[in-house]
Amino acid sequence: MNMKLSFLLLLPFFGLMSLQAQSGLPSVNVTDFTGAKVNTSTWENQGDPVIISFWATWCKPCIKELNAIQDLYPDWQAETGVRLIAVSIDDARTSMGVRSLVNGLGWEYDVFLDENNEFKRAMNVVNIPHTFLLNGNMEVVYQHTSYAPGDEENLYDHVLELVEAQ
Repeated sequence: MNMKLSFLLLLPFFGLMSLQAQSGLPSVNVTDFTGAKVNTSTWENQGDPVIISFWATWCKPCIKELNAIQDLYPDWQAETGVRLIAVSIDDARTSMGVRSLVNGLGWEYDVFLDENNEFKRAMNVVNIPHTFLLNGNMEVVYQHTSYAPGDEENLYDHVLELVEAQ
């Protein structure tokens, strides 16, 4: 068997391993707006789905996505109990603007700062926006990167499928 064929046959296996590695929520400290350290392993939503969105103040598509979800979020919560956690990857230079941006846009999400990008690395996030959907056991069941108008509806369809399957 030649080397290329061997590699191609093993490629799906490695893909499954990478998905398996992301199936649980890693234990990493992030910071809330009060400056308190919060360990991501303590995040939960009483068995309901959780959306984790990695974003930054300088990322226009991130802000567009979170703004689009904000308009729908109260209905999403009422219908499914979903919780959205927005994780800013702004570094020490730009993180000072996170709170004013969030307040100015009226986001009702739980917002945390990952200034050292430890949580970002632990979740294998390369590009933002990167959005994860987790089930009630805090296992990743869906994820997507980038944003195009309408992606929020696709995300919500996945939330509904998850809730209906429970």
